[in-house]
Amino acid sequence: MKLVFLGPPGSGKGTQAKLISEILKIQHISTGTLFRQLAEENNSLGIEAKEKYWGKGNLVPDNITTKILKERISKPDCKRGFILDGFPRTLNQVNALEKITEIDFAVFIYSYEKEILKRFEQRLQCNSCNIVYGLGKTPKKPGYCDECHKKLIKREDDNPEILKQRLKIFYDNVSPIVKHYKEKGILIEVNGEQPTEKVKQEILNNIYNN
Repeated sequence: MKLVFLGPPGSGKGTQAKLISEILKIQHISTGTLFRQLAEENNSLGIEAKEKYWGKGNLVPDNITTKILKERISKPDCKRGFILDGFPRTLNQVNALEKITEIDFAVFIYSYEKEILKRFEQRLQCNSCNIVYGLGKTPKKPGYCDECHKKLIKREDDNPEILKQRLKIFYDNVSPIVKHYKEKGILIEVNGEQPTEKVKQEILNNIYNN
């Protein structure tokens, strides 16, 4: 099963991608996580992506993103399938992806700016486990990850100014992508402002019933 998850920052897209990937036993691939890992490893592409693009709330160029993604999904652990979280973000990326592989479903989790900004006030992330807290999930011990017990961090691109820029870029690009997948008959649309469990169940019901 090969899935694409679409949604604005703070919609709960990453949380749902992780939950669904565990149920379907397929890889959850977040391009944002890949970029951050490369930057931490002092990879030249990762540093360039951070300093010039995502660190300032801008999209990483398609050629850089596609190159990294193609290498990732070619690995053995993606043989059963995967969920792409954060890619594609432009119609050019959609076309590039379709030259690499065929997608079964595109899941669009939508939410509204007011709710997203509210959610980001409390969002924290574990860099080791890539678990996001504050979007319907609260750590048992405030400020620390439930799994590895390391201190949670506030992502650099989670401040309001950068977030609003990210939202503008997202909505400017997502409309043609949603239209493309709808015309192909593989789009699943879900309201991300519902409880986490309900969003998850709606996604699974759509996958299993199509």
